[in-house]
Amino acid sequence: MKFLIADDHAIVRRGLTQILCEEFPSAKIKEVANSNEALDEVRRENWDVILLDISMPGRNGIETLKQIRSEGIRSPILMLSMHSEDQYAVRVLKAGASGFVNKESATEELLVAVHKVMSGRKYITASVAEKLAQTIGGDGRQSAHELLSDREMQVLHLIASGKTVSEVADELSLSVNTISTYRTRLLEKLSLNNNAELTRYAIDNHLA
Repeated sequence: MKFLIADDHAIVRRGLTQILCEEFPSAKIKEVANSNEALDEVRRENWDVILLDISMPGRNGIETLKQIRSEGIRSPILMLSMHSEDQYAVRVLKAGASGFVNKESATEELLVAVHKVMSGRKYITASVAEKLAQTIGGDGRQSAHELLSDREMQVLHLIASGKTVSEVADELSLSVNTISTYRTRLLEKLSLNNNAELTRYAIDNHLA
């Protein structure tokens, strides 16, 4: 049994390793801190389950997921995030993930998800299943933020958390000009005028 954990926070990696070790005592567990290391590992060997954090600096987890799938690697991938499933679950499932787990979820839920994806199934909660059904049905109830790109959504979260454009640029390893461009697109797409309105929108739509 082999697990790959990709998360830029050492304390999170240690916690996940401990949970998996208790459930699978003989498992091999590898920890990596960023996308490049994760890609190196998945190219080097096969993993029974990959646990991939969404909010890593540089190339984020969703971009990493898409890259992995584009290379034909079919290992089950559980996406992890501090954000709620309302924001990312449908996105990651459409991108090829096997499931989504909030980092604040109970240990039991994480293990249920791991066992389910190891058996070849997807881990989907009832609320996510409903959202997927709505998407497939094309009922037209998409919110404006559901039309944002993955990177735009990430920038929205960071600005709404109170970070400046420079701080967002540092965290994502992108230029200030690039982040400013994303911010301009966000304001246009969401019909907003400034960071204060972006923050209010995020709060009102449970994105912050």
